[in-house]
Amino acid sequence: MKKLLILGVLISSCFAFTTLLYYPIDGYEQTGIKRLLRLELIKNGELKEATPLPEGAKKSWSDIKLNLTSKASDSVGSFLQVDEDFQKEISGLFRGLDKSYSLTVLDISDLDSIRYAKRNETAGYQPGSVGKLAVLNALFTQLAKIYPDSWESRTSLLKSKTVKAGVWGLTDEHTIPIYNVEKKTLVKRQVVASDVFSLYEWADHMLSVSNNGAASIVWREALLMAAFGKEYPELTEEKASAYFKTTPKKELTDLANDVVNLPLRDLGITHEEWRLGSFFTGGANTYVGDKGGSTGTPIGLMKFLVQLEQGKVVDENSSLEMKRLMYMTDRRIRYAQSPALKDAAVYFKSGSLYKCDRSNGQVCGKYMGNVSNFMNSVIIVEHPDNCTYMVVLMTNVLRKNSASDHMYLASAIDKVIKK
Repeated sequence: MKKLLILGVLISSCFAFTTLLYYPIDGYEQTGIKRLLRLELIKNGELKEATPLPEGAKKSWSDIKLNLTSKASDSVGSFLQVDEDFQKEISGLFRGLDKSYSLTVLDISDLDSIRYAKRNETAGYQPGSVGKLAVLNALFTQLAKIYPDSWESRTSLLKSKTVKAGVWGLTDEHTIPIYNVEKKTLVKRQVVASDVFSLYEWADHMLSVSNNGAASIVWREALLMAAFGKEYPELTEEKASAYFKTTPKKELTDLANDVVNLPLRDLGITHEEWRLGSFFTGGANTYVGDKGGSTGTPIGLMKFLVQLEQGKVVDENSSLEMKRLMYMTDRRIRYAQSPALKDAAVYFKSGSLYKCDRSNGQVCGKYMGNVSNFMNSVIIVEHPDNCTYMVVLMTNVLRKNSASDHMYLASAIDKVIKK
């Protein structure tokens, strides 16, 4: 993979624009997400932190913008036309690598000269935690149905509605940050059944630290919104529990599947391009079964990112808020850990899933599966000079932790685009 850094020195250009695009360390007042208050105190020097925040994570809530609203009437397909010169440069980064690497990349720095390149873009991969973006879409889709005429009511519900984890949040090794506003103390631990957080905080736990329990809980609440409609805001825990206990499992499974997948179909993303078939935790399977399997492709995820930037995922307000929730203010990993992106604002989701068979004596371990070893990165990059692009990278390289590959490719792709 060292060759990638050399091959990345290719000729391209990134045009400057006047608008800087940012997000929300200062989003606590709007959302009630407590970890943001801690980060704001760190940024302002009121709390000391051993690991300083990268410059690209210090953006303001009010300054985040969508990049493609001026092209909202353009079809997704119009963005996904290969630029032959750009394609040649991107393809060069993968010379010698097999089809275990798939990618789509869209450079939108110059809206009059958008550039697109691809590699095995229709290949299907187990999406892992990248599927949590579909859950986020489901949540905002259902909020729009409950409050079709009031964005303020939707965000108010996200901030005020608290729900208990229950068995849906069990079990996941990913910890969540629990910040005590009064004591200014932070604890990181796994979700327990008694945990109660607002919808905003569960959504943040789902994305910022990729907690699987939080993802199942957000999916559960989207399912309940679909089932109860305008009655949902007043729905009690007791009534919700009774609903799950008395509704046939097949009916719940079908509804859960529709809640996350039909909004993707509305975006023109096909069943083979991106779908979710199961919840993220075993506890959820007490009530809801699996259906249809899960898959993701670089083309399916890129269709989502394009329409998010156009403001067409649910509506413009929802697209913007989803983008804010994707903004990385926590530790950067994998693709997003590239030093080339240190000063950039990044909107990111990573996903992985591996499977081992140790009976044959082959190397196998965490993120180093020898049967399957999926690692996926979905990212929007916004540099301070307004060089802006989107990448979906999906890999299945056996017996190797691909985090370093993703990081090296991030640096190489960035060089191609910025040179």
